[in-house]
Amino acid sequence: MQRQHGFSINAASSEEDEEDEEDVEDVEPLIKTDAAPPKCCSARLNLAVLMFLGFSVVYGLRVNLSVAMVAMVNITEPTPGPNSSVVHACPMPSGMENSSDTFPQPEGVPQYPWDSETQGWLLGAFFFGYLFTQIPGGYLAGLYGGKVFLGLGVLGTAALTLLTPLAAQFGVTWLFALRALEGFGEGVTFPAMMAMWARWAPPLERSRLMTLSGSGSSFGAFVALPLTGFICQTLGWPAVFYICGGAGCLWAVFWFIFVSDDPRTHRQISTEERDYIINSIGPQGTGHGWSVPVVPMLLSVPLWAIIITQMCSNWSYYAMLTSLPTYMNNILHFDLKSNGFLSALPYLGAFVLSTLSGVAADSLIERRLLSITAVRKLFTVTGLLFPTVFLVAVVYAGCSHVLTVTFLTLSMTTGGVSASGVFINQIDIAPRYAGFLLGITNTFGTIPGVVAPIVTGYFTKDHTLAGWQMVFWVAAGINAAGALVFVIFGSGKIQPWALTEEERAEVERKSSRSIST
Repeated sequence: MQRQHGFSINAASSEEDEEDEEDVEDVEPLIKTDAAPPKCCSARLNLAVLMFLGFSVVYGLRVNLSVAMVAMVNITEPTPGPNSSVVHACPMPSGMENSSDTFPQPEGVPQYPWDSETQGWLLGAFFFGYLFTQIPGGYLAGLYGGKVFLGLGVLGTAALTLLTPLAAQFGVTWLFALRALEGFGEGVTFPAMMAMWARWAPPLERSRLMTLSGSGSSFGAFVALPLTGFICQTLGWPAVFYICGGAGCLWAVFWFIFVSDDPRTHRQISTEERDYIINSIGPQGTGHGWSVPVVPMLLSVPLWAIIITQMCSNWSYYAMLTSLPTYMNNILHFDLKSNGFLSALPYLGAFVLSTLSGVAADSLIERRLLSITAVRKLFTVTGLLFPTVFLVAVVYAGCSHVLTVTFLTLSMTTGGVSASGVFINQIDIAPRYAGFLLGITNTFGTIPGVVAPIVTGYFTKDHTLAGWQMVFWVAAGINAAGALVFVIFGSGKIQPWALTEEERAEVERKSSRSIST
């Protein structure tokens, strides 16, 4: 058996040897943990923090429209028809029976008569553009490095966000196009992140570093949702887009000054840390070159397990991300400030739990309590089945404000556990191609971001409780299906098509020696 760069390569010829190696193939580290340089204030931790802040910004830019929409639209309830009934609507909370569902804005701030379906299309517009740059962004980031692509992705999205009030004045078509362009620019960010960690993250630290950086998405939503509600009521909804866009531009300045594509070219990294990272990752930490094994990738069962599971998980995530403020307003009748705060609670829980799950996952792998495959499956199933249970509980909570908010919060919170499962699994099965693979999986995973808000808008066009209950039932069923797929077909082992030439040669050498003995 040959081990290189945190992985074992199965070179045994007999079935018994193969079974033995499969048991340890993805658990034994190359470098012991006591040889690792301190993590505190290290270059790799600083990179994770900057990524965390970057994804906080981009998710703030992504979700601000979902809260601002409540203030942008001057009619939030449909006009009752002659035969319509509102018997299914939830009662107003105590003390709010006489409050209005419209939110007056400062003088001169426009509001628009967009119906529920129009709002659904606008909320989903971002993902139409987001679909197109995932794969090319991942490929180019794996080839050249991810610094420029991640930085420009955030900067471009932030700059376009500044134009949102102007686009809204021009009309729905212009705003739809602008949001799609924002998605087009932001599509490269997550693949670029994965490509950078393929060069920066030692195998025993992957879970914690990647979940820390990626948890910025939940933290950004947590901050942006209540902040957007506050700004809308005090300064008017256009200020939301000016403030969020400016924050993204400011972040980009620090990113381009302090970040490097590779530990070899980082100006402040210590020699000890640089050698530790390079020796831990080995040839898998280099660029993949112009050629990628597309056909083996398309035939890879573990890759398709990631694709399908991410699509299932993202359905409920994106449905809640874009539509929860509307549900809080139209069904539970919370005011705009409460709406933003309550809509943000689930993302605070997801941020905390996803970060902790990264530490726990690395600890299980470090101590060899579970293999990488078992860890990824455990955290994926936990992060999909618990949200499923709580989404079903939301249906049965009916109009109970306390229970509904509690179950929605628990659903999103427990979903954060999957951050250490399927959402970083690409770097396990093919480190060199991780950015490109994330581009592929995220492209498929973005389809629910396009479809879920539209389907939600269709189910909820009459603003009834029954319509929203259908939204939760569908999300719960899709989540459960994703968990089942990953349990059966998921893997944490490096795939044969992902090996470097050096590693393949070593496999052949060991195989020949094994046969001769």
